[in-house]
Amino acid sequence: MMNRLKKHPHWAVSIVAMLMALLYWSFVATDRYVSETNIVLQSPEINPTGMNISSLLSGTQGSGDLLLLKEHLQSVDMLQKLQHKLNIRAHYASGDIDWFSRLGDENTELEKLYSYMQQRIDIVFDDYAAVLRIKVQAYSPKMAQDIAQTLLEEGEKHMNDMGQRLAAEQVAFIETQVAALEQRLFTARDDLLNFQNKQGLVSPTGTVEAIFAIVSQLEGQLALLEARKKSAASFQSTTSPEIIRINSEIKALQQQIVLEKQKMAAESGTALNQLSSEFQTLELKARFALELYSNALLALESTRVEAARKLKQVSVLQYPTKAEFSTEPRRFYNLVVFAFFAIFLAAIAHLVRAIVRDHRD
Repeated sequence: MMNRLKKHPHWAVSIVAMLMALLYWSFVATDRYVSETNIVLQSPEINPTGMNISSLLSGTQGSGDLLLLKEHLQSVDMLQKLQHKLNIRAHYASGDIDWFSRLGDENTELEKLYSYMQQRIDIVFDDYAAVLRIKVQAYSPKMAQDIAQTLLEEGEKHMNDMGQRLAAEQVAFIETQVAALEQRLFTARDDLLNFQNKQGLVSPTGTVEAIFAIVSQLEGQLALLEARKKSAASFQSTTSPEIIRINSEIKALQQQIVLEKQKMAAESGTALNQLSSEFQTLELKARFALELYSNALLALESTRVEAARKLKQVSVLQYPTKAEFSTEPRRFYNLVVFAFFAIFLAAIAHLVRAIVRDHRD
């Protein structure tokens, strides 16, 4: 047997490697404890009645939020929070841990600590169930559970801070717009009031309509007098008192009609039609400013409600477990896999040697 191993040293190396792996996985490798937790993100559903305004806050929903949370949980920022709260460097660099499994030392660079923790914290997004599954490995059940719990708390805090920051920016922007539109409304209202006070008219448009009604009434009376004049002229002379009186009334009505029409329109001076046009322009500006201001107030209230709805709550489907026995490392599995590859590599080496030997012969 020894002679055969001497002739084929690659098999000897393979056997020695498997024996060393057997010793390591059986007696040396330190037990690791796993804490598991499953979470989803939820937000309150608030549908305010009477506000038919589309949402002014944009953001990811459902799966997108969970993916953002997953990225944050696996970030360097989260690692620094874990170090600050739990001192994970000291735990993973403990001398009680075997040399192959432990972190180098408590002063290990952040980059190396991050790479090491990627092997100890496993976060998987289940897109079918829309659930985030977190597994944390540590060398004590309490530390594994504490790390998982910290991930939940800091993750929820980060999502809420991000949503509140976005909401605050949106609310501040709309408040600025509301203030500008309020000033615009006050300016338009003051312009309208100053115009009314300067002209001494509450509503030039109403005055024009009243004068137009008066002119129409006078023209109606004039038409009646014209008819009476024609009727009287058929049997009276033009010098008769009745005809003279009717002519006087017709002339008076014609002069009054011309006077009333001059109030509404004139080539020079300030006619009522011009005042009415200016008044309507100012009134339209005031109404438009009021409508814009009202819509901005509704949008502001809607945004505030939407800001509350955007708060995210980490709903825990399974709270971080506290392991009663170690499940890592998977000793038998690791040993079988190692033995398979050792035998496979030795077989390749044996085949290569045989091919080389045949070519030499």
